Amino acid sequence: MTKKSIILGIETSCDETAVALVQDSDDDIPKILSNVISSQFDIHKEFGGVVPELAARSHLEKINLIANKAILESNVKINEISGIACTSGPGLIICLSVGLNFAKGMASALKVPFIGINHLEGHALSPKLHTKLRYPYLLLLISGGHSQYLIVNGLGEYERLGTTIDDALGEAYDKTAKILGIEFPGGPKLEEFAKRGNPNKFKLPKPILNKGGCNLSFAGLKTAILRTSREIKNEQEKFDLAASFQKTIEEILYVKTKEAFKRFKKINTTNKYNFVVAGGVAANSGIRNKLKKVSEENNFKSIFPDLKLCGDNAAMIAMVGLEKFKNKQFDNLELATSPRLPLDENAKFLKGPGVTLD
Repeated sequence: MTKKSIILGIETSCDETAVALVQDSDDDIPKILSNVISSQFDIHKEFGGVVPELAARSHLEKINLIANKAILESNVKINEISGIACTSGPGLIICLSVGLNFAKGMASALKVPFIGINHLEGHALSPKLHTKLRYPYLLLLISGGHSQYLIVNGLGEYERLGTTIDDALGEAYDKTAKILGIEFPGGPKLEEFAKRGNPNKFKLPKPILNKGGCNLSFAGLKTAILRTSREIKNEQEKFDLAASFQKTIEEILYVKTKEAFKRFKKINTTNKYNFVVAGGVAANSGIRNKLKKVSEENNFKSIFPDLKLCGDNAAMIAMVGLEKFKNKQFDNLELATSPRLPLDENAKFLKGPGVTLD
């Protein structure tokens, strides 16, 4: 019986200290042996956002404890670990450094390969932890720092169809929540706020809705929320504004996703069209339902990560590490952090380089 490879993954790109162990399997769906996440919500709550220095200090204090807990829960002996994978970017540089240095030390001590992972690739491939996902597929990556439509042709092979020209969708949610007085982390809580309101109360702008191809823009919407909030007279109107914001986002993504479907079909002549939605904002049930609807209407199968795998976690990092381990794509211990590491370094734009709005 062949021994199955086991990868330990580490994630410290922002305010989650996370360690997981993932094992290879015969059915192409890796087995999660443990997935430990320590959040820092309470640390940053009073500041209304993540403070990098405090986040890094917390990572330093917890990383060893979280790693030991993950190994203990996995029932894996430390000498059975085949390799160490760790997020190297993008993210907050001082936070990335904590995980990367810990991972390098561990890989060196165990004399196993070290593998640097693009955090966004973890999100992009995260559904592979619970479903057999075949390439190519269309990806909508929506998180606090990124909003992109990409074609995923394989491990490390991405073609960007569109991106945000200003704010990421998760950032728009967080800023709107802050304007409405929803406590940090407000973005994930805004949808519950919206359920108590009238989504047709306020008419909000949908920037570049019918131009710019698959590109997105949320800055104008955020400005409109700020302006409208100054005219709110009571608590109910706060709920109404949240509901109107949620509805506007759903309608923007509906139109832009239809455009992405059209472009994907022009490039790929496959009989099965898969549409993956990943990243922290993929946990929003209203967005999920709207994207399921547009997928069904356009003959795409919509695929979402399990809710517990939408946010930052180490299982997705370990899983990409496992894919790279099998391909012998190792890194040396000199690998540096890359706080602005893109997913599509060799992006092939449909209309030349850069973001176009025609």
